[in-house]
Amino acid sequence: MKSYSVKGNIVDIFNKEIFFGEVVVEDGKIKSIEKTTDDGLEIRDNTAPFILPGFVDSHVHVESSMLVPSEFGKLAVVHGTVATISDPHEIANVCGIEGVEYMIANGKTVPFKFHFGAPSCVPATIFETAGAALLSEDVDKLLQSDDIYYLSEMMNFPGVLFNDEEVMKKIASAKKYNKPVDGHAPGLRGADAKKYIDAGISTDHECFTREEAEDKLGFGMKILIREGSAAKNFEALIALMHDNYEMMMFCSDDKHPDSLVLGHINQLCARAVAKGIDVFKILQAACINPVLHYKMNVGLLRVGDAADFIIAEDLKDFKISQTYIDGNLVAENGVSKITTTKGGVINQFNCKPTNPADFIVVYNNEREIPVIEALEGQLITNKLMVKPVVLNGEIVSDIENDILKIVVVNRYKQSVVAKSFVKNFGLKKGAIASTVAHDSHNIIAVGVDDVSICKAVNLVIKEQGGVSSVTNENEMVLGLPVAGLMSNEDGYKVADAYTAIDKMVKEELGSHLNAAFMTLSFMALLVIPHLKLSDKGLFDGDTFSFV
Repeated sequence: MKSYSVKGNIVDIFNKEIFFGEVVVEDGKIKSIEKTTDDGLEIRDNTAPFILPGFVDSHVHVESSMLVPSEFGKLAVVHGTVATISDPHEIANVCGIEGVEYMIANGKTVPFKFHFGAPSCVPATIFETAGAALLSEDVDKLLQSDDIYYLSEMMNFPGVLFNDEEVMKKIASAKKYNKPVDGHAPGLRGADAKKYIDAGISTDHECFTREEAEDKLGFGMKILIREGSAAKNFEALIALMHDNYEMMMFCSDDKHPDSLVLGHINQLCARAVAKGIDVFKILQAACINPVLHYKMNVGLLRVGDAADFIIAEDLKDFKISQTYIDGNLVAENGVSKITTTKGGVINQFNCKPTNPADFIVVYNNEREIPVIEALEGQLITNKLMVKPVVLNGEIVSDIENDILKIVVVNRYKQSVVAKSFVKNFGLKKGAIASTVAHDSHNIIAVGVDDVSICKAVNLVIKEQGGVSSVTNENEMVLGLPVAGLMSNEDGYKVADAYTAIDKMVKEELGSHLNAAFMTLSFMALLVIPHLKLSDKGLFDGDTFSFV
């Protein structure tokens, strides 16, 4: 019978009080929590660390970290994260139910509390080629499992608004098993937002303006403040926490490995404190609300709960000195105690190497061409109409005005390459490519010329998945053999490799984007307006049709 105790300033979020005391742990559960007194007087120790419940990421695609779940957990516990609400939507688009089962099984190999959902939109749309499809009967089967905690983000909000039969069956299944439904409805307001929420959809992590979030809060929806490697909505939404903290949570959604090494939900707590938000409101959003909303198997620092708690040096910077899960010390002083066990590989890849000629865009006397405008820190894009640059009867990249060729190559079968142009990547030479391309994860690449694009694409084809960066003088590739999305290597090594290739993109190719690969991965995300590129062509997210 394993028993021990920890002393410090105990943070009781439910009763909004902090007191010096002792937490006694026995067999992985909290046996007692006692205030320390002397002759009936409460003892205070302002120098002692703080004991509080562990942090929860309320919506994350583990796949976007480029790490398998076990390695994601290894890195996250260092920052006080003990659990996630994880949508395996990305791997499901590549490998179907088998991919979801892979994530669950891999997550169980480490002492970290993953709570996976049943992907609701695989494929995300009919306007792209994915590796699998999950019908309503597949989703119902997943929701019956105790390993599945919710129906993942319902991106097909038009399907909800127009009562699409398959969409409504999936929502009905979640209700049948008493599991919450996550939302995804960027920009939806007013009567449409109300209808979407009234269908039973309980959260949204896609609000990019305060007004939109206020609208949805008013209809009873819970709002997740997202701050990932590409999409950042913290600044726009954090002020709402003053009055709506019981209806809000923090999430990362998509977080690259180098970013995860630096911090996680603890960083958002520190930023919220700096904004003047009451610390108990912040911790309610970071620790309590996700556990209650999703009925998570996570302790909340109460007698009888699982001993999932963290020790922080202060409640300002939230530097974490220790993390405990089920009573086990899993991280201490910045070092994870979770060990790497290299797991198996699952994938689906079926395309041959490309040739530069595959990427030619023939000039047909167009006066203007539609161009995707990528926006730093946002998933939404703008649609521009631009005069093309023509050379030898071909439309080519306009490096001077930062309008570059972007392509999507079908990775599941041989097909014609989809081609367009994009502004704001900033590349002065070379190209970058990736098999992380939401949501179907075909190969996406951007570059200054066809030879470079071809070279970058072929590097990731050779690896059966990965991210690559090339110039005439240099090339780098980070292989992602698990579904073309994740590495099964040590998470810190993957983070170092990603940092190196990201540095090359910025310093050698000239990109000014904070996370060029993450931004690139969203240029094929058709469910986010306004203009995107799938393997089937250029797509207008407002009319939901090809340009």
